[in-house]
Amino acid sequence: MKTTRWLCIGLLLMESAMVHARSVEMEVNGLVCAFCAQGIQKAIRKIPATQDVFVDLDHRIVAVQLKDGQDIPDEQLRAAVTDAGYATVRIGRSDETLDALRARIKAEPARD
Repeated sequence: MKTTRWLCIGLLLMESAMVHARSVEMEVNGLVCAFCAQGIQKAIRKIPATQDVFVDLDHRIVAVQLKDGQDIPDEQLRAAVTDAGYATVRIGRSDETLDALRARIKAEPARD
């Protein structure tokens, strides 16, 4: 019974954190050119909870600014990336704005 209660509390905390996230950051394999970036941006912009999209080819990062109080399930993000022809490696949420995320990513060394 205790385990179930803690599991429920954990799930509620996770759900609460997802609702308050401002952005989603994804590591995506296969991004090599501006055409790749356009394809992913187009696919993700179709999702109603998307405010804005940023793609960094050097770091293989796709970042999504969420509309206030909204979220996009991981499965929907993975499907959009997969349908565009790429593979999602990692998905994370944060309270960073897209501008802050952009600045942080630009300051990091590029991936090989």
